[in-house]
Amino acid sequence: LVDAGLVRDLADIYLLEKKQLLALERFAEISAQKLITAIADKKHPNLERFLYGLGIRHIGAQTAIDLANHFESIERLALATIDELRKVDGVGEIVAESVVAWFADEDNMKLLQKFADLGVAPQFNKKSGRLVGQSFVITGTLQSMGRDAAADNIRELGGTFQTAVAKDTTYLVAGGKVGASKLKKAEQYGTKIIDEQEFLAIIAGK
Repeated sequence: LVDAGLVRDLADIYLLEKKQLLALERFAEISAQKLITAIADKKHPNLERFLYGLGIRHIGAQTAIDLANHFESIERLALATIDELRKVDGVGEIVAESVVAWFADEDNMKLLQKFADLGVAPQFNKKSGRLVGQSFVITGTLQSMGRDAAADNIRELGGTFQTAVAKDTTYLVAGGKVGASKLKKAEQYGTKIIDEQEFLAIIAGK
């Protein structure tokens, strides 16, 4: 699509028409219609996915989630100062400066306005589930699942997955080969340290 000159920026995806796709070799009637329908259904993307997709430097999937949870809208994030950004778990000086610089760029703001003009409105979905208000940090290796899978389980139940122990961390899950620094932080903040079996029991609702 880029090579064909149909997409010059992220927002151009929402301007695609079926006849344009049919003019390309690899698209037939069914595949072209499926893509157009899929694009139309994505005009209200999850805020964290939208942020990650913008390609802001230093913003990975986890940081995008943390920013979305803290600011809850693209408009509030756009107005955030470096000091406000640094209050977000996992966001340091470099990441905060990168976010502020991105929103200060005129071309980037034009891109966001283009999204808005096309009816694309990122949505923040408030958390629900029995782990709402509880935050988890994992140190070491889990035997039952990878760290990404564990993080997904926590989020699906409304909990917060953190990359580092903070004052508001509820649990530090200690797997094999634990990190001494995280254990020390947990003891310093009074964070409850649990093993993998206790974590699995919490996830299972036992």
